[in-house]
Amino acid sequence: MSAATDTPPNVWSATPTPFTEKMALDKVAVRRLVEHHIRLGVTGLFVLGTCGEGAWMTDHQRREMVETVVKHNAGRMRIAVQVTDNSAARILDNMHMARQAGADVAVIAPPYFLANDTPRTIKKLYLEAIRQSPLPVGIYDRGRHGPVVVPDELLKPIYSAPEVVMVKDSSLEPQRRDIALEVRQKRPELLLLNGYEFDCVQYLQAGYDGLLLGGGIFNGYIAGQIMHAVAEGRLADAEKLQKRMNRIMWDVYGGKQIKCWLSGQKRLLVEMGVFRTWRNYPDYPLTAACERAIMRAVERDADVLAPWKAGAPCRRK
Repeated sequence: MSAATDTPPNVWSATPTPFTEKMALDKVAVRRLVEHHIRLGVTGLFVLGTCGEGAWMTDHQRREMVETVVKHNAGRMRIAVQVTDNSAARILDNMHMARQAGADVAVIAPPYFLANDTPRTIKKLYLEAIRQSPLPVGIYDRGRHGPVVVPDELLKPIYSAPEVVMVKDSSLEPQRRDIALEVRQKRPELLLLNGYEFDCVQYLQAGYDGLLLGGGIFNGYIAGQIMHAVAEGRLADAEKLQKRMNRIMWDVYGGKQIKCWLSGQKRLLVEMGVFRTWRNYPDYPLTAACERAIMRAVERDADVLAPWKAGAPCRRK
């Protein structure tokens, strides 16, 4: 076995949040969620992001989720919390909550709404929150996918701030990737994670350190296999694994139209015994076609969805 294979892959999961039928946090499922990620070999959890429904949850639910994850994790994975909001003051409030609850990193994505969203006001919001953060900071780059767009020219000063320790890049834009890599040349401690799970190989080849995936709770193991294949120069194998991972995700999310997304992901986790319901705040439907595709994936891809059951070794203890 090579040294690359011996090294745990830097795979993070932007995890969904489990709810009861009455939309309370399901703490039993949170414990299962943590253990499930450990078995998959995931090295970090990103909670309360888009997939984690943080934007829809109450303040009480957000704190409860972070505290429960931290308790059951017991230091085995790094815990990042999305703290995005519409002003630096609100972001800082969220950062202090995350710190008090035991998180390791506070992650800022573009605001949900920002009046007068000029380059000057966007830069001011980010740097004010970064410089006063009680936690190391991560930046979630959504590129042009959202109501507020952080201009390319602001990425370098934001990434260069010494408080910033990681980047989740879901921009799908080569020029933004190149800016991140340029900053990392001067700041080798900056962790660059690809956030677009449908094309991991090119980012790893370009020099990104790992993956932060919205489907990490079910594709974390195969994502680790992709990382190892790229590290060992087995690019054809990496591309085959990527195609297989994409097929699983299309089945779970409801096809390329993403008809089910959260409901499909949570329904898969119910089938796997991790979650107890597929309830979600955005109220995504669960079509009969999606149900059938999920059942096919469970049968066809058991070796990567639950590799410990198939006899594959766990990557972490």
